[in-house]
Amino acid sequence: MTATAMARAINAGLRKALEHDPKVLLMGEDIGALGGVFRVTDGLQRDFGPDRVVDTPLAESGIVGTAIGLAMAGYRPVCEIQFDGFIFPGFDQITTQLAKLTYRSEGDLTMPVVIRVPFGGHIGAIEHHSESPEALFAHTPGLRVVTPATAADGYAMIQQAIASPDPVLFFEPKSRYWDKGEVDLDAEVDLSEAALAAGLHAARTVRRGTDVTVAGYGPTVKTLLAAADAAAQEGTSLEVIDLRSVSPIDFDAVTASVMRTGRLVVAHEAPMFFGPGAEIAARITERCFYALEAPVLRVGGYHTPYPASAHEEEYLPNLDRVLAAVDRVLAY
Repeated sequence: MTATAMARAINAGLRKALEHDPKVLLMGEDIGALGGVFRVTDGLQRDFGPDRVVDTPLAESGIVGTAIGLAMAGYRPVCEIQFDGFIFPGFDQITTQLAKLTYRSEGDLTMPVVIRVPFGGHIGAIEHHSESPEALFAHTPGLRVVTPATAADGYAMIQQAIASPDPVLFFEPKSRYWDKGEVDLDAEVDLSEAALAAGLHAARTVRRGTDVTVAGYGPTVKTLLAAADAAAQEGTSLEVIDLRSVSPIDFDAVTASVMRTGRLVVAHEAPMFFGPGAEIAARITERCFYALEAPVLRVGGYHTPYPASAHEEEYLPNLDRVLAAVDRVLAY
């Protein structure tokens, strides 16, 4: 086990996938010689060549459209969208073609395409460089939407996403790229069909608790763990769940936790209005109605365009907002 930053762990996972399957190729803006703006693909073009790690034009629709054609020809393309806010020129290709071709062909065509998206805030970026558009893709049938919160998950989940026969939106929390965690970079990841569903979409309880369940994914998991530490000093025990997947969602894991605690707070950086937290709140209210001691509460971005970097800390879920929600559910 080695203390490894998430960016380096994802790099190692991409390297493993390139070594394992000659049909895997990477494509995106500045991912080759530069190694990507976050250096996630650093060294891969040098070692695998420009035919497998391809620097593309600045044209997201062209990147995704080319990936769809490559998938039809038997390849497993992995596209990088340089920043979350740049995904929208490729939105039509993703939602009207990539998501639907397997359904339209009655399963004759598979679309093993991964689209890597650095997402979220906390880095003080300029406009269009900090967004959380995951709900738009989770709302689209035919797409899998996942996000790692740890270096270990970054290493394993990128390999599992590439091995999936379905298109996967792989949202990488850019504010956590350089957070380190223990990773076995020599470990072989189980890529069997049976392992893929659990490996990509099973939620993980990262801290046990008894009073309130708090659930999130990607960049918010670290915030929830900090909230659990702070709440413990006041005698409140929070159970922290890393959802890991936004589509599908592991409702069974959340249900089991809420049946024990009776309370749930869901946090994400995406806008709260029509966000993933709303679907989770509705489903858990249906499943746990008689066990709930309080309404399910959500903590998320406000229903405004993403603000300038000077104000993003007021917009994003933070320790104080999560703890305020915990206090509210405990007050019922």
